[in-house]
Amino acid sequence: MSKLLAGAVYAFALAAAILLGSSAGRADEGRVDLLLVLAADVSRSVDDREFKLQREGFAAAMVDPRVLRAMTSGPTGRIAVIFVEWASEFEQRVVVDWAVIAGQRDARGVAQRIRGAPRSYWGRTSISTAIEFSMGLLARSPFQSDRRVIDISGDGTNNSGLDVAAVRDVAIAKHVTINGLVILSNEPLPTNPTHTHPPGGLKGYYERNVIGGPGAFVLEAQSFESFGQSIISKLIKEIAGLAQPPPL
Repeated sequence: MSKLLAGAVYAFALAAAILLGSSAGRADEGRVDLLLVLAADVSRSVDDREFKLQREGFAAAMVDPRVLRAMTSGPTGRIAVIFVEWASEFEQRVVVDWAVIAGQRDARGVAQRIRGAPRSYWGRTSISTAIEFSMGLLARSPFQSDRRVIDISGDGTNNSGLDVAAVRDVAIAKHVTINGLVILSNEPLPTNPTHTHPPGGLKGYYERNVIGGPGAFVLEAQSFESFGQSIISKLIKEIAGLAQPPPL
């Protein structure tokens, strides 16, 4: 082989190696340990005070050291989150679009955007459409992960849109996990008592109709006042894939 040909072969091999390395690097940049949709109920049964407690709970959880440790402890050291508010079948809104959290600065940025956005809706309660909407968000995520989780928090049953169990089944067939955090009310709604207090309790309703997929679980917040501590426990459990949430 002539020196000229050998040099050309070497240059081609070097360029190919650089190109492959660059492509692999770009692919790695898109990998995260978890794609997490946080989907919060802002239907009419959630009054202004309760809405503020829920919003503050989510924002505070983003920067909690225990949650941040879980977010950054996986193989890639980061997760991607998106924060959504939902009410009726026609009311879903992205409050904070897909964002990577790989450290405290990222977490603070997400928390600030959650706190700063206005309330989205006041409608009925369509858990089924919230799940469908969340599935669309997972499909368009610019990041990739083998773990995809939809985190549904709510204070009542599905009373708008499609049958929630049927929509749940479609999601888990696509290897998505749906977890739930139910927010309990002391008194049933006067106009619709079984919405917040269905037979068997709201947690049982979520277990039968809402959650599903690998490792799916539902936790209870005894009230909106205790929501903040409950969401911290829930996030740690679903991010880290723990069998039990750590003590608060």
